[in-house]
Amino acid sequence: MLAANRSGTATASPRAAATELTVPTAVSVPPVSVPPARRTGFAARCTRAALSPYARLSLLLVLLGVAAGCVLAFEPQRLLTHGWPPQLGGVAAALVFAAAYGLCTVAFVPRPLLNLAAGALFGSQWGLGTALAGTVLGAGVAFGLGRLLGQDALRPLLRGRWLKAADGQLSRHGFRSMLAARLFPGVPFWAANYCAAVSKMGWLPFLLATALGSIPNTAAYAVAGARASAPTSPAFLIAMAAIAVPALVGSVVAWRKRHHLRAR
Repeated sequence: MLAANRSGTATASPRAAATELTVPTAVSVPPVSVPPARRTGFAARCTRAALSPYARLSLLLVLLGVAAGCVLAFEPQRLLTHGWPPQLGGVAAALVFAAAYGLCTVAFVPRPLLNLAAGALFGSQWGLGTALAGTVLGAGVAFGLGRLLGQDALRPLLRGRWLKAADGQLSRHGFRSMLAARLFPGVPFWAANYCAAVSKMGWLPFLLATALGSIPNTAAYAVAGARASAPTSPAFLIAMAAIAVPALVGSVVAWRKRHHLRAR
């Protein structure tokens, strides 16, 4: 309300002035971030269950079972009697054989059989190179599967004395432990792969020790396979000795380690 004073000037009434003074001014309030609600729907529960350690371990067992079934169905040992498909030759045949070698080792096919086949099909030198490539490939695939799908579920189960001792040895001294396991054929190839995957061993020590430690045994089998048609030749006899002596030494070392662990 405007009121006229004596000088004729319009002034605001006291009630209007009070009203104007009490009008609040707009204050900018920063937005408050509200944490998103945790997903508790059916899809979220299914996702957590599918990614759980025991679900991944079950997937690993299914994959290994399917691989073993495929090996039993296709019978890779026929390579020793029927040979390699005639449409493949040279480097292409070696690469395909190396890939098949690696997949077969993941499916528990014995490496001595594959090494003999490599020597019989490609000769001593090419057979050795092909078998070593397949060995490293198969070990890497098995290590990756075990590390990704089995480690989280199996590590809490390492409660036995022998299991703890093996895990500690592989975790602390990975390279030399795996090198010894590859040099002496007392430990199955697949068992060493998955035991290393469950431990805290790194990728590089595992693959390097596998490549270096597999050379002597693989070379002996490759030469034996290449010279199998002449079993009385010096090369064949030396190769058989190179196979038998490490196996005997490995058995003795394993027996002594067994008593050492029992004494603890």
